[in-house]
Amino acid sequence: MASKITYKYKNVAKEISFAYDKFHNMHEAVAAEEGIDLTHYLKMVQAIEMTSKGSSAVRNYRDAEFIKMGFSDLYFIKGDPKAE
Repeated sequence: MASKITYKYKNVAKEISFAYDKFHNMHEAVAAEEGIDLTHYLKMVQAIEMTSKGSSAVRNYRDAEFIKMGFSDLYFIKGDPKAE
């Protein structure tokens, strides 16, 4: 079953194919599609995960950083309804 991600980058709507064997999550996939280096971001996520077990700090940081990068309206779409 094919998966897709729809998103806006700098207010331009886009759609890409997604596979878990290539990316850990949809945020990494859209950043790769737009050529954005996530090295610093991933280090910060790791540091936040180590210090804030069980909180929503990582999700809040991720959402804020991706908005700063120019992303909005990220949605994961499972399967292709036309193919079924």
